[in-house]
Amino acid sequence: MARHLYRLGRWSFSHRRTVVSLWVLALIVVGAAAATISKPSSNTFSLPGIESTQAFDLIKDRTGQSADGATARIVFQAPKGQDLASAKNQALISSTLEAVGSTDVAAATPPSAAAGTISQDGRTGVASVTFTKQSIDLSDAQKEAITEAPEEARAAGLTVAVGGDAVQEQSATGATELIGVLIALVVLVITFGSMLAAGMPLLTAIVGVGIGIAGITAASAFVDLSSTTPVLALMLGLAVGIDYALFIVTRYRSELALGRAPLEAIGRAVGTAGSAVVFAGITVIIALAGLAVVNINFLTQMGVAAAATVAVAVLIALTLLPAMLGFAGSRITRRLGYFARRAEKSSAGTPAGRRWVDLVTRHRVVVFFGGLVIAVLVAIPAGSLRLAFPDEGTATEGSGPRVAYDLIADNFGPGVNGPLVVVVDTKGSSDPQATIDSVNKAVASVKTDIASVVPAGPTGDDAKSVAAFKAQVDKTQIATITVIPTSGPSEASTQDLVSEIRDAVRPAAESTGGDALVTGQTAVAIDISDSLSSAFPRYLLVVVGLALFLLIGVFRSILVPVKAVLGFLVSVLMALGATVAVFQWGWLAGLMGVDTPGPVLSFLPVLLTGILFGLAMDYELFLVTRMREEYVHGTEAREAVNVGFEHGARVVTAAALIMVSVFSSFILSPEPITKSIGFGLAFGVLADAFLVRMTLVPAFMSIIGKPAWWIPGWLSRLIPDLDVEGDKLTKELDSEPVPAR
Repeated sequence: MARHLYRLGRWSFSHRRTVVSLWVLALIVVGAAAATISKPSSNTFSLPGIESTQAFDLIKDRTGQSADGATARIVFQAPKGQDLASAKNQALISSTLEAVGSTDVAAATPPSAAAGTISQDGRTGVASVTFTKQSIDLSDAQKEAITEAPEEARAAGLTVAVGGDAVQEQSATGATELIGVLIALVVLVITFGSMLAAGMPLLTAIVGVGIGIAGITAASAFVDLSSTTPVLALMLGLAVGIDYALFIVTRYRSELALGRAPLEAIGRAVGTAGSAVVFAGITVIIALAGLAVVNINFLTQMGVAAAATVAVAVLIALTLLPAMLGFAGSRITRRLGYFARRAEKSSAGTPAGRRWVDLVTRHRVVVFFGGLVIAVLVAIPAGSLRLAFPDEGTATEGSGPRVAYDLIADNFGPGVNGPLVVVVDTKGSSDPQATIDSVNKAVASVKTDIASVVPAGPTGDDAKSVAAFKAQVDKTQIATITVIPTSGPSEASTQDLVSEIRDAVRPAAESTGGDALVTGQTAVAIDISDSLSSAFPRYLLVVVGLALFLLIGVFRSILVPVKAVLGFLVSVLMALGATVAVFQWGWLAGLMGVDTPGPVLSFLPVLLTGILFGLAMDYELFLVTRMREEYVHGTEAREAVNVGFEHGARVVTAAALIMVSVFSSFILSPEPITKSIGFGLAFGVLADAFLVRMTLVPAFMSIIGKPAWWIPGWLSRLIPDLDVEGDKLTKELDSEPVPAR
């Protein structure tokens, strides 16, 4: 592989105008597609095959109406001394519902005391507008009409807030990401001492991200994409794009410093550092694409989209970067005056990386076990991890959905924000009424955490109501029971209540030949969280297993890959522990901009695992391949650790700081989902790079010594020699020098 990459680097350098033109053309074409055919993203999450979505499908099949259509909840509150029953306020409510429009509206229900949607003091009421389409299918004009509908009522003195998935907030990318880019630029300037050298990784990374994000946006014309999909691709594409370019530029400058001609220097840089970039990229892609194992659509889309963006970043680092370096020429080695003077002064002393690794390996046992103690302490909060999907109670404070949620919770109880629906299926029952009665009794038997129940049955005691209910059941063969919990949608007691109701109603329905399913948006969120939890071990096994085999081939060792994987698990536990402490326990919540601490995002552990695994292996490859390079060149095993670390520490430090800055910029996002993902990734990278890879790894490698590189003979013969460190290439080129031109 190193030989092929060597040739690719030289070709890209020599044909730089062609290479740059092709990448610019690709950016224009994909960007044009994104601008012309893209569709809006969605925050609607579903999982086929779970009980709650099966119930939605059952309702649609029997009634012909979609039970999971978008819903807008419009909460009205009259000023003190007034109530909503006045003619003036009733007129304002009616005009608001009319302003929503009639297109795709299945039902628009005003507040009603009889239906329990007006508070006891008469001041607060909840209107609901149900659409025939899901939120993703509503046009921008429809959503705008919903949010602007209350303007007249507000002007007249009513407090009006709009919530529900019909007006869900969309993930946005903007000024916060620029902060990460600016910090990355500062780190690069300090690392290289040159604006030109610093600008190369940043420019190529931006091109890669531009192509990746535009491609994802264009793909939305063909598939429904989560609104968080481009955020993840942006995070990773920018971070790894800078890191991969940083690694190659550093090696290129080192080759130039040895007196090699630029063409030969870029060939060797891409042939050696480029090999590590390729395998680092492969590990990230494996981890991201492996999210498909979880079998949840939105996670699969996020993983595949981000993996594609990482693949683009690798290709750009191997082709566009050498072409850009060809245009830069020898200017890439020039330092700014301040940094040139610092470099001249530091050249006579011992590099900071060498001083650090000497300290670590000199006290290797104390450092290793002391580092593990720190890791355990940080990871302790992960033991109380509680997962849930975010509801509007964790939305940005002051936003419409958050105000609507709080008004409902304060005036009707938090459970009204997440009602549960028991769907009674009477199709297989010989006595439908007996089935309905049995399920009604089963729900009534659940005494804990239920605020109120609207049983399945006629709306009145008169013969007409009874006959209408019977006719409806005979026609649709279903009936519904509404359960209002005492607690909010994401609270643990609500999750327990769903399980308790299911345990009670299904046997009751089956005893008479029917069936009963529990659904509602709250139940859907709980089911998805449970599915994620059960799929997590399978995902971990597949991704770690595949990567372990890859790393055995890369390092030609057993202990080094196993150590790499175990170190990654330490990093993930630390990231989860810190995330629980901030977002669930509320530690430093104000500093992080967390309005309301609550459960951790249900798919965050899977996402953190996939992303951090790939990034952890990046640092492992960048550091340990250089250690192996020294070892195979004859350096004693423990000294190879120190020398390899000395060469790789500066690059890994810069790469980690860049990734932390890019991920940290997303903490500034007002959206809790983006904020928690950014924090978890930033902390995870910080822990993995500086505690695990740059402290525990050299300490462990120094403790083990030469056996770290042991591999059984039979396995060594089976594994192809990937020559990631470029040892064979270097020997070949040194024995038969390649002409510079």
